[in-house]
Amino acid sequence: MVYDVIVVGSGFSAIAVTCNLIQRLPAKATIAIVGDDPGFGRGTAYRTELYLHRLNVPAGRMSLFPDRPESFVEWLNSRGSPLSEGDFASRNDYGLYLRDTLAALLRKRDDRCRVDFVKAKATGCVERYGASLGFLLGNGDEIAGKNVVLCLGVGNAGLPVDPVGEPAPGRSRIVRNPWRLSWLRRVAATDKVVILGSGLTMIDQVLALRTFGHRGSIDVLSRRGLAPLGHARTVITPIKIDVHTLPKTISAILNVLREKADRSEDWRAVMDGLRPVTQELWKRLSHDERSRFLRHALPWWSIHRHRVAPDVFDKFDGLIRDDVVRFHAGFLKSIELRGVAGVVARYRARGTRKIAEIGADWLINCTGMERAGIGHSPLLKEMMRLNLIATDPLGLGIQVDAHSSVVTPIGKAPGRVFAVGALTAGQYWEITAVPDIRVQARAVAEGIARSM
Repeated sequence: MVYDVIVVGSGFSAIAVTCNLIQRLPAKATIAIVGDDPGFGRGTAYRTELYLHRLNVPAGRMSLFPDRPESFVEWLNSRGSPLSEGDFASRNDYGLYLRDTLAALLRKRDDRCRVDFVKAKATGCVERYGASLGFLLGNGDEIAGKNVVLCLGVGNAGLPVDPVGEPAPGRSRIVRNPWRLSWLRRVAATDKVVILGSGLTMIDQVLALRTFGHRGSIDVLSRRGLAPLGHARTVITPIKIDVHTLPKTISAILNVLREKADRSEDWRAVMDGLRPVTQELWKRLSHDERSRFLRHALPWWSIHRHRVAPDVFDKFDGLIRDDVVRFHAGFLKSIELRGVAGVVARYRARGTRKIAEIGADWLINCTGMERAGIGHSPLLKEMMRLNLIATDPLGLGIQVDAHSSVVTPIGKAPGRVFAVGALTAGQYWEITAVPDIRVQARAVAEGIARSM
């Protein structure tokens, strides 16, 4: 069957595109959503059932629809939740909101386009049918679409180095993907834990460990030993920033932002002022300046930009003050498994030539999500082989234009191919959070609707 639109993926980007398409396409249109994740639209982030796993954006900015900012808060209130627009809801609640929103749209059968959910993985492009693009599915079927929207996210980053040595009999001492929460039940209360990575995933897993009764020490190793900061407890008025008046080099831009932060009552006012213009600022940077940002400024950007809810920050900060959580800055050199004795992480301490080591019962990989690319997806690799996509020069996903339309090395692709979400980081940079993706999803859906 040739569909009008094929949405490839099953995470937030896919559900955002799908909901926008349902609202805009004519009743005669057909949509196929291709993905093998049973929790469509929720992905890893919004499937956790631990309430302490909180959104990092206030509820008032988490609506699925940019023109209906009250949608998520109204859903919360309809379920008896007392949360307001400035509060931080649980990720599980947000996942349920996404499910309910899509279900409500699908229940409106009159004057609605056809929507088919294909529970299979798209493994490759197989053929071109005139003005459409064909896909081979993991279940052996083939489908084609006149419009294709790639909503393939990124996977959990792998270990920086391969472990060596003898694993413990009967169980692994290394947790490669911490979002498979069954590992938490196997950690004894007094076990020593070492975590690789010090971002948002690390905070989530530290608090999850405490919830499951862990009371042992936790050592955190990352290159700079930096951890995310907290949101303000009161409303902060953003400082308006005109990107056209900013310098064109990263070092000069940082100097200007530091001066603004020094003159403001809270540095968050500067970061929040950057929020709506970040994509425009990124587009103004040259390739060399973008590369310089990724090499030198990214860690500091991340801890200031991607903050945690105030109460979550307080709990985590208390563990640091009590010396339960200890930070180490350095470059991981090796991971050695020592059977029942556990695991040892060796690293070169930052700023020195000294090799230090941390011994623990468990090593948890919290290095975050891999940088957007094609290595995790057989489909993207096949599309690359067929010259249907091109990688971003900095490894930030694939190349798209200002309308999220895929740019190929050989000109126009068969059909109309778009990408939404992390795959388009090279064009937009700030395109992993809900407030950004929902705008992009709406724009892509509107563009497709106009062409029909």
